[in-house]
Amino acid sequence: MRKTEMSADVIPLRPQHAEPSLGPIMTLTAPGMNAVNQVILERMQSEIPLIPALAGHLIAGGGKRMRPMLTLAGAALCDYHGTRHHKLAAAVEFIHTATLLHDDVVDGSELRRGKAAANLIFGNPATVLVGDFLFTRSFELMVEDGSLKVLKILSNASSVISEGEVDQLTAARQIETSEERYLSIIGAKTAALFAAATRIAAVVAEKSEAEERALDDYGRNLGIAFQLVDDAMDYDSEVSEMGKGKGDDFREGKMTLPVILAYAQGNDEERAFWKAAIQGHRTSDADLAHAVELIRRHDAVNATRERARHFAQRAINAIAIFPQSEARSAMAEAAEFAVSRRS
Repeated sequence: MRKTEMSADVIPLRPQHAEPSLGPIMTLTAPGMNAVNQVILERMQSEIPLIPALAGHLIAGGGKRMRPMLTLAGAALCDYHGTRHHKLAAAVEFIHTATLLHDDVVDGSELRRGKAAANLIFGNPATVLVGDFLFTRSFELMVEDGSLKVLKILSNASSVISEGEVDQLTAARQIETSEERYLSIIGAKTAALFAAATRIAAVVAEKSEAEERALDDYGRNLGIAFQLVDDAMDYDSEVSEMGKGKGDDFREGKMTLPVILAYAQGNDEERAFWKAAIQGHRTSDADLAHAVELIRRHDAVNATRERARHFAQRAINAIAIFPQSEARSAMAEAAEFAVSRRS
C-alpha cells in the first residue's frame, strides 16, 4: 500500500507496549450516552411486541456503541453544549443496528456478540423487517432534527453502506479481488457511517467546512482501521474473544485483507488451496487451520494490523486542527484502541 504523506504536525500513536482503552471517550460521553440510550429505548418500542423483543435482543446484547460515542465526542471537540446530537447519535446507532440484523441474515450468522444471532431465534423474515423498522426510526429522528444538511449526510451514508454491502456480496468467492477493491468495500460498508457520525457533530455545532471535513476524515480513517482489525481478528482470535465464530469470513468466502495478502504471496500450491477454499470447496475445520497457518506463514495478520495503524494515524492527524482538549485526547485514544484491540 502506498503510504500517505503525513503533515509536519504528526500526533504519534502511543508506544505499542502501552494499553489504550475506550475509557477516556466513555468517561467523556457518559452523560450524553445516558440521554442517547433513553432515546434508543423509547424509539425501539412498538405496539407489535416482536419489534422491541427482537431489537432489544441485539441492542441490549452488548457492543461498544462506538459510533454514537463518536458523535458525542465530536460535539465535545466542537465545544457544543446543546442536545440535538443526542437524537442524532441514536439515529446513527439505529442505522448500525439495522445493518447488523440484515448482515446476519445475509451471512447466515449463528453468533452476534457472543449470543445467538437474532435470525436464529426469530427467523430471517422478522429479522429483516425489524431491521427495516430501525431504519425508519433513524430517519424519523433525522427529520425531527430539522437540518437538511444532517439529513443529507446520514441518508447518503445509509445509501453508501447498502452499496458497500452489495459490493461485498458480489466480491465473495472472487479470489482475484484486489486490495484496492477490498478497501473500497470497507470504506463504504463500515467507514461511511463512522464518517457521518463524526461529521454531523460539526454540523450541529455550526463549525466551518474545514472542521466538518476534519471530523469526516477522522471518522472515515478510524472506520477503515476498525474494520481492518476486525478482519484480522477472524484469523487470530478465538470465539470467546471475538463473540463470533472464528473463521466465519473464511467459510463465507469473504476476500478480506489477510486472505488477499496471503494469496498474493503464496506459491502455486497455496494459491490452489485458496481458490478451492474461497469457492467453498475447502471449508472444514482442518481447512480453516491450514488457512490460518498460511496466513501466519506470510505474516498477513500483522501486515493487516500495520495497515490499520496507518489509517488510525491518519484519523489522529485529521483532528490536529482542533485545539488540544480532553475531547481530542479521548478521540485519539479511541483510534489507538481500535488498532490494539483483540476483541
